[in-house]
Order: sequence, then structure tokens, then C-alpha cells
Amino acid sequence: MTADTYEPPFHMTDRITNLVAEISEQIGRIKVLSHGNLNPHLRKENRIRTIHSSLAIEHNSLSLEQVTAIIEGKRILGNPNEIREVKNAYAIYDMMLKLDPYSVTDLLHAHKVMMDGLILESGRFRSGGVGVFDGDVVVHMAPPAKFVPDQIQNLFRWYQSSEIHPLIRSAIFHYEFEFIHPFADGNGRMGRMWHSLLLGNWNDLFFWLPIEDLIRTRQKEYYAALGESDRAADSSAFVEMILRVILDTLLNTSVVGQVEESSRFTEYSSTEKLLNVLGEEELSAVEIMERLGISHRPTFRKNYLNPAIEQGLVEMTIPDKPKSRNQRYRKK
Repeated sequence: MTADTYEPPFHMTDRITNLVAEISEQIGRIKVLSHGNLNPHLRKENRIRTIHSSLAIEHNSLSLEQVTAIIEGKRILGNPNEIREVKNAYAIYDMMLKLDPYSVTDLLHAHKVMMDGLILESGRFRSGGVGVFDGDVVVHMAPPAKFVPDQIQNLFRWYQSSEIHPLIRSAIFHYEFEFIHPFADGNGRMGRMWHSLLLGNWNDLFFWLPIEDLIRTRQKEYYAALGESDRAADSSAFVEMILRVILDTLLNTSVVGQVEESSRFTEYSSTEKLLNVLGEEELSAVEIMERLGISHRPTFRKNYLNPAIEQGLVEMTIPDKPKSRNQRYRKK
């Protein structure tokens, strides 16, 4: 398939359209509340969380405290390869603003830095076949190595020429990158980093958002969405999952400069949405989450339900048994 005819399989859904609108709304509000300024301390803190989470997804066992110590130049006891992974990841994330998101040469250079000293083929496309395994079961067999250079070139050209919204386009890119699996190792961390780079090129807020942190807490959902898109030969399921992660990250973010003001605003915005979906009904937590389009229960409780209860806007139908399976919620 030539670059002129290359078009990743994807179909738009109403849910994806709504998620893009909600994300854009949150970005606008955060920008206004922070006056466009990002606190340097929070930038570093979120960058460290991003590195820790992305490596943890790849089974790096170092804790957030250990990763922080390594980045601050302190000596720790640990697996040398895992320590090397942290140093490499920090080096390439530190170079992130200088990378051209549309350059295959820069992609290869970034992989060289990310995987230096960890694999022999760092900085080069793989020379052999690779598969993604769940235990002993093959869940995805990547295309033959001989097709990889052209497939990556086509993917980059498609991204530059496509008029799809960047939020959707970058998620499609992420899925297609993982499908091609261009490297012998490091595909997951490179795919997630390049996704952030593409989004950051669109809106610099995304250079500092720890999206990987939420992906780490939802790994099963992440890999399930990859598998579902593989089976359907359509990236829509993966795109929707990633957009939900981005929205939850924005709702949960502490990267803005005016943290306290932003938190108050987010609580107000979230509780207002909860009250709208409740109406005059009595609903379970699952029913409210479905109406809000939220699948991550901790995020729902932290950003929606708990603030509404604490502000006296919502009450439980069985207050003496908060964890009852028959629990419902209603407006006060």
C-alpha cells in the first residue's frame, strides 16, 4: 500500500465525538485558570510520574521514590538494567521539546536513547519477527520486518496530511504504531511517548500531563482495547479508551499553576454534571457512571461523587450502609 492510499481503519462514533468535545472544554478551562503558566515544580513531578508509570507498564519494578532518586542523581540499590531504563527514559523525555514529531529520523534517534545499552538494535527498526504475548498465548503477531520502514513512513505521512482532529489522529497513530511494532523492544514506551509528543505539538499542556500514570492503573483495559481493535481491524475501541484516559487525566490533573483554584473549578464542573444526570431519579453508582460515560470507579468517586456528597448536594438512600449493594444516590 502506498503512502497516497494509506488510510488506517477507523470509524467515528458518537462517544468519540463527545469525548473530544469534553476534553477540549477541559483544556480551555485549565488554560484560563492557570493563565497559561505551568508550575516548573509540577512539570518535573509529573515528568517523573510519567517515566515511572511508562516503565512500570513494561514491568520495571522500581518504585516512584527510587525513580525520583535516580533522576536526582542519587545512588540506589537495584537491577542495573532497570536503573538504566530510568536514566535513558529521563534523557529522551528531557529532549522531547527538541524532537520533530513528524520525523522518522528523530523517532529512530529517540529509540536509540531510550534503549541504549539495553538491546543490540537500539535506534534501528527490527530485523526479525515479533509478537505480543499474554503468558504463552500470542495476542498479536506484528507484520514481517521487511515491511516496517515503509509502514512507518506511510503512518507519518498520513498523520501529517490527515485532517482528523489531533486528539483522535494521535490515538490512531498510537494504535497503528503498536500494531506495526517497529522495534525489537521498547515499542510500548516509544508509542506512548510519541503519542504525548504529537499531542504536545498540538497543545503544549500535553508535554506535562502524566497520561501514562492513568494507563498504568488501567493496563487491562488498555490491552483489552488493543485486542478488541485488532480483532475488529478498526482502531475505534482503542481511540475511545485513550480519550477516556485523557479526559480522566485532565479532570484529575495537578499540572496547572493555580492548583487550588483549578481543583475548586473541577469539583464544581464535575458535580454539576453529576446533578444533571441524576435529575429527580435515584441511581446506583454504576448507572451514574454509565450516563457520565466514565468507566474508572476511583476517578468517578474522587472527582464526581465524593465532592457532591461533601457539598451536601447528593445523599445516599442507605446512609448507614454506604457499601450496600442496593445503595442509590439522589439530589438532596
